[in-house]
Amino acid sequence: MLSALIVVALLGSAPASPLTVVKEGSAEVQKLLATKGVTVEKLATKADDFVDFAELAKRALGQEWEKLAKKQQDEFSKTMKELLRASYAQKALKDGQGKAQFSYESETVKGNDAEVTTSLLVEKEKVPVVYRLYRADPKASWRIYDVVTDDVSLLATYRDQFRKLIAEKGYEGLLKALKSKRDQLEKNAAPASN
Repeated sequence: MLSALIVVALLGSAPASPLTVVKEGSAEVQKLLATKGVTVEKLATKADDFVDFAELAKRALGQEWEKLAKKQQDEFSKTMKELLRASYAQKALKDGQGKAQFSYESETVKGNDAEVTTSLLVEKEKVPVVYRLYRADPKASWRIYDVVTDDVSLLATYRDQFRKLIAEKGYEGLLKALKSKRDQLEKNAAPASN
């Protein structure tokens, strides 16, 4: 009996599967969207529970990441996180995604990387959505770092935009553009938060 309790305790402490992370994250966001008085900040804070904005920033910057000093990496990650949180939380509020229906189709795990394939049904239109997750090691929690909608990767889109901006304006120009966009989004969200 003691060994059964130990096994149950060990299984209970194991990190959730990628599919569970996506399902629970989606359910929590949908529940929050249905709540009266939900704000951009509340949605963004909830997304922090299962989305790794810093990993998205690092992967989106690609080879340029390694060229940055630790302080610059931290500043870039922070700016990207604030930009993405504001952007996607505002979009979720505007679009009223509480009306969407999700279908969870499959999970693929390869080492410390995973993909969860889903479909989103919005107004009779079925949209394929793939979540890409990673974990730092086998004992770590799975975290989302990319979302692919209709074969368009959020990560790849940002990576392409960043390459162009760095080629035109350098890293500092890219950072300035991101901060400007973030500030505009936060300014637009301010009235909705009151």
